[in-house]
Amino acid sequence: MSAPPSFDLSGKIAIVTGASRGIGADIARLLAAQGAHTIVSSRKQADCQAVVDEIVGAGGSAQALACHIGEMEQIETLFAQVAQQHGRLDILVNNAATNPFFGSILDTEPSVFQKTVDVNIRGYFYMSTHGARLMAKNGGGSIINVASVNGVVPGFQQGIYSITKAAVISMTKAFAVECAQAGVRCNALLPGLTDTKFASVLVHTPAILKQALAHVPMRRVAQPSEMAGAALYLASDAASYTTGAVLNVDGGYLCI
Repeated sequence: MSAPPSFDLSGKIAIVTGASRGIGADIARLLAAQGAHTIVSSRKQADCQAVVDEIVGAGGSAQALACHIGEMEQIETLFAQVAQQHGRLDILVNNAATNPFFGSILDTEPSVFQKTVDVNIRGYFYMSTHGARLMAKNGGGSIINVASVNGVVPGFQQGIYSITKAAVISMTKAFAVECAQAGVRCNALLPGLTDTKFASVLVHTPAILKQALAHVPMRRVAQPSEMAGAALYLASDAASYTTGAVLNVDGGYLCI
């Protein structure tokens, strides 16, 4: 009889971006609870440290390393620190993203377009290339890209954001194909409408919320913690034969 799937992450080194709040923070907490040394990363060191303090207070292992993934030199600095301090990387959760514009796609200013692409596409891409190289040196690892259901069905007045999230889904599959022989798995997690500061305009505007929930079979908004279990599966050996997958965690939204 084969052993049951293991979700134990003891001895693993993980990076979670955009981890100072919301989905990223809950993923960081859960990975640490399962034994990973979790590097909490976001733009502001103090905000990252607050999450680290929670993790350590609960008995986990974590550290704060600030990084704005829209800035190439900060990505390089982050990975230089991880390589120097740990010499390895086992799990990378690309969760940091931006959505600076809510309005007609026809009114998308070049500066908004560029900022969204720099973070949501270029940032994910170069975090993944650096991460995959470091993983490959130690036999492999798991990259998890937090995309969005908007990458499948574009969100109304969220044009450029939706376009970048569609690119993340395609990027995930490209990395999965090219990195498999190095032992690096790459999968995408697609949250539906989730109660975060990032989605506050949607969640806390009654008219918009009512319209959105009409398309969600479960008829409710997700909590950030409900994304963490899916990330744990993809990060763990339980998903050892899973790569290039797109996992919807959306209350059934994409079923309609």
